[in-house]
Amino acid sequence: MANTTFNGPVRSENGFIAVSKNATTGGITEISTYGGAPVSLADANVTLTNATHSGRVLLVPDGGQDNTYTLPAPVAGSVFRFVYAGGAADATDAIIVTPGNTNFYIGGVTFLDTDNEISAVFSDGNSNSSIQLNVPAGFDVTIIGLNTTNYQIFGTVTGATAPAFGDQ
Repeated sequence: MANTTFNGPVRSENGFIAVSKNATTGGITEISTYGGAPVSLADANVTLTNATHSGRVLLVPDGGQDNTYTLPAPVAGSVFRFVYAGGAADATDAIIVTPGNTNFYIGGVTFLDTDNEISAVFSDGNSNSSIQLNVPAGFDVTIIGLNTTNYQIFGTVTGATAPAFGDQ
């Protein structure tokens, strides 16, 4: 299929979907939905999918317990943006993990300490497949699929306890 060029606005009533096509099989894989409504994540452990979650704002609730959000296998161009949606500082943690230790984070987040200190927290870039957002007062963290192995991570986390990267 050839590229299509539009001159002027393009309109969609239900958002746009980015896909990849396997050159050998012709199979289509959905990477991201753009323009879709935010997704309110459950106060529970959630396994994310590209079709439902990538390209949308993911609203993380004030949890009743520590919740783990598991990303799908990395696909170049997938985008997961986690935003804290609680009305007060959370007493529990939000944990975002890749499917396993062979899929890891590159990058880090800025930590805004409620004691008026600012610092950066980085992954080790070679095995950290988990980030734990400890008792957050707020966060806006974006995770992008770089390829079929790695995720790029960046954003801000506000709270009294620094977030922590680790292996699963």
